[in-house]
Amino acid sequence: MEPPDFEAMNFTVEPVASTYPICGEWRDSLESSVFHLANIFLFLGFMGGSGIYGLLYLFTFLTLGFFCCTLWAWSEPCTTDSLLWSFALFSVCLGQVLHVAYRLRSVSFEKDFQELYHCLFQKLGVSLTHFGKIVTCCDGEIHTIEQNHCLAIEGKTAIDKLTVLLSGRVSVTVNGEFLHYIYPFQFLDSPEWDSLRPSEEGVFQVTLRADNPCRYVAWRRKKLYLLFAKHRYIAKIFALVVRNDIAEKLYSLNDKALNGSGHRYDLRLPSYCHIPGTELEKANVLLQGGRTA
Repeated sequence: MEPPDFEAMNFTVEPVASTYPICGEWRDSLESSVFHLANIFLFLGFMGGSGIYGLLYLFTFLTLGFFCCTLWAWSEPCTTDSLLWSFALFSVCLGQVLHVAYRLRSVSFEKDFQELYHCLFQKLGVSLTHFGKIVTCCDGEIHTIEQNHCLAIEGKTAIDKLTVLLSGRVSVTVNGEFLHYIYPFQFLDSPEWDSLRPSEEGVFQVTLRADNPCRYVAWRRKKLYLLFAKHRYIAKIFALVVRNDIAEKLYSLNDKALNGSGHRYDLRLPSYCHIPGTELEKANVLLQGGRTA
């Protein structure tokens, strides 16, 4: 049997010309300006902060960046994978921009609540979502009171809410003597609120009278404590703003509290806060006697 003639059986396969150019080496020229613009947008996007506005900033620049990446991949050969990934990421970021914009539009408040947010809560980093829960707790209602009407009467009005003044001015008196004024975006009843536990009840020890037409927002104690139970973060925010308001009131009183010699009392001292007026006068006499001696 003769061996097969492999030389006669040998044949040459002609190489099929590729429809895509082969990337065999690095290019000497730089990438197009669209490529660099895409990376600039991505760099700016990743500089975004937190919160709903930070998300809007972040995804807006990421959308622009991935859109430029898609244009660059479309115009360049050998970038099919880059084109698909860039377009997919562009679509996701665009969807996030639309979603965040919808959330931002849905979380909108009246002018008074917007001013309250900017003056009292925004500087503490409270998001609009959490502030929306705070507004919902007070049913979004703005209350008004006429001039010379009382918001609270000493020894009679129950402490059943927490109130913030939005406009006007309220005078605080005790036993008919003037203590201080309350101005817009200050709490009307922060000392009373902080003095009671959630299960306790009490009445005002001061009288609150409107010096001119006033507008205010009020939260009922029970509803507010239920909100605190669900959201500990909101409870911490209210504890901070209420105690800061109390501190400001104490310092304003400290500037007006003078003894018989014209010296200023320090309201942080327990002796001044708790000693009755007659005992305080005796202590003042003893102190002046000690100085003369």
